[in-house]
Amino acid sequence: MDVKLTGEDGRRATNWRAAVVVALAGIAVWKLAGDGDSLLDPTAKPREVSPRSDLEPGERATIALFERASPSVVFIRNVAVEYGVGTLIPTEAREGTGSGFIWDGEGHVVTNYHVIHASNGLEVTLADHTTYPAQIVGYEVEQDIAVLAVDAPRERLKALAVGTSSDLRVGQSVYAIGNPFGLDQTLTSGIISGLGREMPAKYEEVGRGQRLLTDLIQTQAPINPGNSGGPLLDSSGRLTGMNTAIVSPSGASAGIGFAIPVDTINRVVTELLRFGQASRPSLGVKILNDHVSQTYGVKGVVVTEVVAGSGAERAGLRGADPRRFSRLADAIARCDVIVGVAGTPVRNSSDLFRALTHHQVGDSVVLDVLRQGKAIAVEVELKDLRQ
Repeated sequence: MDVKLTGEDGRRATNWRAAVVVALAGIAVWKLAGDGDSLLDPTAKPREVSPRSDLEPGERATIALFERASPSVVFIRNVAVEYGVGTLIPTEAREGTGSGFIWDGEGHVVTNYHVIHASNGLEVTLADHTTYPAQIVGYEVEQDIAVLAVDAPRERLKALAVGTSSDLRVGQSVYAIGNPFGLDQTLTSGIISGLGREMPAKYEEVGRGQRLLTDLIQTQAPINPGNSGGPLLDSSGRLTGMNTAIVSPSGASAGIGFAIPVDTINRVVTELLRFGQASRPSLGVKILNDHVSQTYGVKGVVVTEVVAGSGAERAGLRGADPRRFSRLADAIARCDVIVGVAGTPVRNSSDLFRALTHHQVGDSVVLDVLRQGKAIAVEVELKDLRQ
């Protein structure tokens, strides 16, 4: 049987219940406060440190490697000023950062070209945190390599030991030192995941088109923005490559990084120091656009013109200027078609440029050529494209 209170009795019952609720809440608060006091321990002391066993041999080797190599790694700051259209008034200043490494005791620093691209001012900070203005000695856009010069005391310049890349093996350990996200002197480690990789160069020269960076070292050592230009080392602490790019949807390390091999760096840097530019081995020919060649069913590189005084001219290569023919097909029929370089098949211009990067100015290479449908071999001496 339900009993409902009304009027004055109902109000008294309601007030009584409210008072009980408030009292219980107060008791709970007091109880919690009391329990909090009981959690404190006035006699608490720091934990006793447990003894540690000696570092493992692998750990000691990694520490020694870092301590030897890290003084050679530098932080590079690039300030690029942008100007408005038709005015000399700067509208924006962009700052980029990257890494590099000391090449010799003369103050030469090696880094990626894309680290110093479009700079209006460069600063190099050494491992001891001293900072110096830097000047550009030279660069090779198509290899993404640049050489800087800093006027620092010789005793502060510790050159990095240089190794080789021709004998690298997939699976061997590598170490990257750099300045990811501006965090200087960061060491990461991993293995070589692949060799002979290719990817488009970040920048291209006017009139040259975008070229491929070839023979890249692939590594899963974590590489992040800011690592560009830093060294990739072997287990002896020798330079084996220069970290240059990553493949990542997010822009952070996803375990696929690429480095320019040290054999390429050694050759290009030497030429930049000697001449201010790197040599580019060339046949001395002008070629038909790949798309046009493929449209006409040609598999290979069509020679449209032979440069006077070039190795191609001396070897007797033949071209035909399409502008002199009413039908492009007639011009192509008269042109030599390069289908191989030193035994390597050539299907397009990328194949041709890739094959030439394995040779130097002064080398002689044997070309596989189709001349009016007949296969012939032609030996050509490579000359410097810029001469």
